[in-house]
Amino acid sequence: MPVKKKPPRRSSCPINASLEILGDRWSLLIIRDLMLRSYQTYKELLSSDEGIATNILAERLKRLDAAGIISTSRDAGDRRKVVYRLTAKGIDLAPIVVELILWGAQHEPAGVPPAAIRRMRAGRKQFLSEIRRNWEEGGTAVFIANPRKA
Repeated sequence: MPVKKKPPRRSSCPINASLEILGDRWSLLIIRDLMLRSYQTYKELLSSDEGIATNILAERLKRLDAAGIISTSRDAGDRRKVVYRLTAKGIDLAPIVVELILWGAQHEPAGVPPAAIRRMRAGRKQFLSEIRRNWEEGGTAVFIANPRKA
């Protein structure tokens, strides 16, 4: 199978390179759900409150997989299901995701429980360690619940 050639970057700026990969809110929200809500399936990702359309979700999952941010595998119990998981490259986005949550909670009305925000703010390093440990152990902990499911 031929190796797909990466399109050229608009510039060599690291911010530009990051935005060309992550690029829009949907990609970051998918990463949030995989990282902080321990979602693993298409159906779970589709259930987020933001209401992502199925075609957009499918396209973003393909893009994140191609960029090495997520990986896919078949569910052990039901081989028809695809399981999505952050890669090491994806989990390295945890500090950025946490800072975006904290910034958003400080400057905009947010649906994250105040106790979760206080916990993140008071112990960023420990919180980030917990996220990484959860990922290393297979990722079942929920750090921020989906308000519709809580």
